[in-house]
Amino acid sequence: MSRPAGREPRRLTRWWRRRSLRTRLTVIAATAIAVSVFVALQVAIEMLDWELQDTAEDQLRADSRVLATNAERAGLTQVELPPYPGSGRLVRVVLPDGSTRTPAGQPALPPVSEHAGRVAQGASANLMESNDSDDGYLIYTLRAGDGAVQVARVADDSPITRFGLGVLLIGLLCVVGGALVGRTVARTGLAPIDRLTAAAVRVARTQDLDADIPDEGGGEIRRLIQSINDMLTALRDSRRAQRLLAEDAAHELKTPLTSLRLNVELLIRLDRRGTLDSALPAESRSRLLNDLGAQVAELSTLAAELTDLARGDVSDESTELLDLADVVVAAATRARSRLPDIEVALDVTSVWVSGRPAALQRAVLNLIDNAGKWSPADQPVQVRLRAEGASAVLEVDDAGPGIDAADVPRVFDRFYRADSARALPGSGLGLSIVQRVVDAHGGRATVARSVRGGALLRVDLPAAAPPAPIARLTAGEDTAVS
Repeated sequence: MSRPAGREPRRLTRWWRRRSLRTRLTVIAATAIAVSVFVALQVAIEMLDWELQDTAEDQLRADSRVLATNAERAGLTQVELPPYPGSGRLVRVVLPDGSTRTPAGQPALPPVSEHAGRVAQGASANLMESNDSDDGYLIYTLRAGDGAVQVARVADDSPITRFGLGVLLIGLLCVVGGALVGRTVARTGLAPIDRLTAAAVRVARTQDLDADIPDEGGGEIRRLIQSINDMLTALRDSRRAQRLLAEDAAHELKTPLTSLRLNVELLIRLDRRGTLDSALPAESRSRLLNDLGAQVAELSTLAAELTDLARGDVSDESTELLDLADVVVAAATRARSRLPDIEVALDVTSVWVSGRPAALQRAVLNLIDNAGKWSPADQPVQVRLRAEGASAVLEVDDAGPGIDAADVPRVFDRFYRADSARALPGSGLGLSIVQRVVDAHGGRATVARSVRGGALLRVDLPAAAPPAPIARLTAGEDTAVS
């Protein structure tokens, strides 16, 4: 059973991807040098071959001219041919009848070719040809008198072979050196990444987010380190926020839980003694049960607000284009049901924003609830919404005592409650949730004094263009409705 054709390439690809970056850089550097050396070797051999052949042909032409001159002077049959010295060029005289003369002791040359015979017969002046025999002669034929002279040289490839071997050896040394240099460069270049990896492993193992990674290197490495340091800073802030939230929650839960536990223990102890009815008259018992209900409600509210605050601006609710006036009216309706003794006066105009409806409604409801705690029963909580430039401006004010100047900077802090608000119900989280929702929508929340003497809480949100009119088909005509 044969293997699929594409399996081997995929296996090679997986093997390559499993190699370290340092190894891959080393292999790439060595391969690049090897390819460069191979190409350079081929080009150099070709150029050397051309140069040697041109030199040999020029030498053959020069020797042929000298021999042809002597042959024309003395005659082809009488020209002196010195004995072969044992090496070097080979000569031959081609007579008009096709016979040949060669020096004494000279090795036999290949038979006169048909093309060389034509030169001897005067069909052409000269001819350069190579012989494909084992000896590999390069023969130049030149017309002389009634025949021709030939000068030949054995084609010697040994210089090219020696040159190729030398270049190949140098190339191998270059490949090895290139691999070593590539590995050294890779090790040096990746050293910041190695240190970065070690730092990341140390953070993961020790859970210590306080130690920043040293900013070193340049370009992409520096940007990577800065990004990781920014991530560590965000994680530190998140952990610090979680710790503070847990500490604040434990502190705020302690008081209502303690009161609730004492009241429940009192009821249990009296019930066990059988003196519940005698020790607690109906009026006291009713007041105690009301206190228990209020404490349970306070704990429920605190738990819900802690959940909202912990979620922050991370929510599954999608952002949509909405009319903030609808959100304010819905929040005011809920506030009236929760605070039936407080009047909520609305003065709103249509202003479109891009946001999360439920989160915005919770923020507006918290603003109205906060104002309702301070507003006298005969004075309404005024809620105003208008467009101001490129912003949607929401104002909620009351006729209460207002906020002291010392408390203004901490109004939106978690669990912060002014001394004057300690006796009032609440967790100190409502305005903090408002701040988080407003920040998540790119807005700004501020506090000032109302003209009525109370607190004026203002929220500015980026306004959005209202949606385009919706076109519908009526009686065959397009009619726009907004």
